[in-house]
Amino acid sequence: MNATRLGPQGLRRIARNLSERDLAVIRHVGELRLMSAGQIEALCFPSNAHASELSARRVARRVLERLTRDRFLTRLERRIGGVRSGSSGYIYTLGPLGIRMLKANGRRRHFREPSTAFTNHTLAIGQVVVDLGVAARRGGFEVEEIQTEPRCWRRFGGVGTQSLLRPDLFVSLGIGELEHRWFVEVDLGTEHVTTLVRKCQLYIRYYQSGLEQQRHDVFPRVCWMLPSEQRAGRFGRALESSGNHVEGLFVLTVPERVLGKLIGRRS
Repeated sequence: MNATRLGPQGLRRIARNLSERDLAVIRHVGELRLMSAGQIEALCFPSNAHASELSARRVARRVLERLTRDRFLTRLERRIGGVRSGSSGYIYTLGPLGIRMLKANGRRRHFREPSTAFTNHTLAIGQVVVDLGVAARRGGFEVEEIQTEPRCWRRFGGVGTQSLLRPDLFVSLGIGELEHRWFVEVDLGTEHVTTLVRKCQLYIRYYQSGLEQQRHDVFPRVCWMLPSEQRAGRFGRALESSGNHVEGLFVLTVPERVLGKLIGRRS
């Protein structure tokens, strides 16, 4: 199937044969840019909707093979865990037809294998989204809104002095009668701590601009997900010693606790 020769009517005809689950897979991959097979399975093929967890995996594998064959998705050459990981290690991005269907071709015209750093960071951001989606299915809260890059970016300042704040993620969660709004930053330990502090200072400048509060009445808290407690400690000390922070604005945590922080668990 040649995506460049397929006209709009042909694309619509093919898209009509896609199931709601197929469309959900394509939309999720388009939104998150990269997703592992395991992430797609967890979000779109819950085991309680199939005879067993093994059955869910088999169905997911068949669907992903078909969407890849039909060029709605593309697999990266790199795999999680290397070639011995099998199909569970595949990483997916939009294929030519997926790009056209979501009208995302302005964002990525020619596919390039992304760098290891970009892949790892993008998958880590996606894991936060997947974990929220899976947890929300169990009840207790609702995912009201998720904005990935670049939709979650915020521009502020005057003419000639504009600044661009680029969070990794924005999430809005409905918990009881309350809405919890968060900017999320995922740190994999590749940046110097002073770089993270500078980004915090940019958050503070955006907070002081009042723009987010004018639009939504409140300013989101900022959840920093750090790779280790040691890294979180160094970052916290550096942020405090900078003398430029807003009380309660920043929450520092590690991957195994980030979900609890976002939904308001005290543990």
